[in-house]
Amino acid sequence: MGSGLAARRAGSPAARDRAPGTADGSGALTAAAALSAGEIAAGVRARELRAVDVVTAALERIERADPTLCAFVEVWREEAVRRAGELDARLDRCFGSPGEGVARPREITRTSDGARAGRGGSLPLAGVPLAVKGRHGLRAAGPLLAAGCVAVGATSVPGPGTAWQTWGLGARGRTVNPWRADRTPGGSSAGAAAAVAAGLVPLATGGDGAGSVRIPAAWCGVVGLKTTRGRLPSADRTGLAVPGVLARSASDAASWWHVMSREAAAAGPPLPVTAVWSSDLGFAEPDPEPVALARAAVERLEAAGVVRLVRPRVPPRLLDPGPAWLALRTPGADPAGAHRVRAENDRRLAGLFAGAELLLTPTAPTAPHGHEGPGDRYSTSLTWAFNLSGHPALSLPAGFGGDGCPAGLQLVAPHGREALLLAVAREAGTEAGVGG
Repeated sequence: MGSGLAARRAGSPAARDRAPGTADGSGALTAAAALSAGEIAAGVRARELRAVDVVTAALERIERADPTLCAFVEVWREEAVRRAGELDARLDRCFGSPGEGVARPREITRTSDGARAGRGGSLPLAGVPLAVKGRHGLRAAGPLLAAGCVAVGATSVPGPGTAWQTWGLGARGRTVNPWRADRTPGGSSAGAAAAVAAGLVPLATGGDGAGSVRIPAAWCGVVGLKTTRGRLPSADRTGLAVPGVLARSASDAASWWHVMSREAAAAGPPLPVTAVWSSDLGFAEPDPEPVALARAAVERLEAAGVVRLVRPRVPPRLLDPGPAWLALRTPGADPAGAHRVRAENDRRLAGLFAGAELLLTPTAPTAPHGHEGPGDRYSTSLTWAFNLSGHPALSLPAGFGGDGCPAGLQLVAPHGREALLLAVAREAGTEAGVGG
C-alpha cells in the first residue's frame, strides 16, 4: 500500500495506476483494474475485450478485498457473469469475437475522453462493472444497464443506531477507508467510495442528501458528483437528496452523466473559468489542514490556467443551512423558517454566480474521523448548503493530509451546469494534476 500512497502524494504519473488497499497489499492495480470505464467500454465495443472477462476480474477483486474492506452488502456473481455473457453474445453477433485474455490499457484504441466512436455506440458503457448504492440501488440504474453496464453488487450504507451517516455497514462488518482501516470512508455512499478507491469497480452510484457523495469522495480520494435538484428522478419527498456518482476520473463521471441525463457531450468552456474561493461559506469552522489542501489545489488550477479567481463585491457568506435542513427532514416540523433560509441563501448564491462561474470550497471540514464517530462536528457543514439550494457540486481529490488520508476540493456551479463542473474537473486532472 505504501508505494501507492507515495505515488499519489507526489502526483506522479504512476498514481494513475495505483490504488490503496489492494488485495495483494502492494498498492499496484492489475491491468484490468487500472482500466477506466471509458477504456473498458471502448475495448468491449471494439471486441478487444470480453465483457465476461472484465466482469469476472472485478468479481475476483471483490472476493479478495471485501473481507477487509467491507464495501458490499451483496455481490451478484452469477447474475453479473450471465449478463456479461449476454452482452458479449450480442456484440459478437454484430462485430465478431475478440481474442482471448484481457488487453492492457495501451492495447486499446480510444479517443481523448476514453470513448470510441462508431461501433457499439449504442452501448457507451459496454461491459463496465457497476456497483449500486444499497440493496435497492438497481431501481435507479436502468439507464446504466441499458447503456451496457453490468451490476456486480450493492454497496454499503450506514446501519442502524447512529444519528451520523458518515459510515457504512457491509455484509462482513464496518466499511473501512481504503487508505487507513481505522478511519471511516465517509457516507452515506460509504461502500461506493471505498469500492471505487480500491479499484474494485470503476463506477458506483450514490445518493447525496447532505454531502453523501461528496464527503466519501473527498475522504477516499475519488471524484464525486451531486446533480442539480430535479435534473434526475429522486424519491426524496424533501428534494434534498439527489442521485450522484463516484468514479476514479472526471471522464468516467461524465460518462455516467451523459447516460443518466441524456445530455450530449459538449465542447469544454473557455479557460480560465472564473471562480470565487471560500474557506468556510461564512459560517462553517473547518480545520486548517483541509482548508490548506483545498486552497493549494486551487492554486494549482490557477497556475495551470484552468480557473481564475475573482474577488466578489460581497464575500460569500451564507446562512447556516443546518437548522433548515434538519427542519425539512423532521416530520411535523414547521418548514416556514427553512424556506426563509433557503430563499435568502438562494438570493446570495444568485448574486455570487452573477459574477463568477464557480464557487470553490473544501469538501469536508475535517479529515476522516474514526469509526467511533465525528463527535460534535458536522461533517456536512460545507456540503449541505447546496442540497438546500439545489446547486450541482463536485468533489475533486485535493491531496493528502498528515494522517495519510485524502482531502477534497468542492466545485459548485449554477443550476443545471453539471457539464461545466465535469469539464473543469477533466481539465484539472489533465492540466493541473488535481483530481482524476
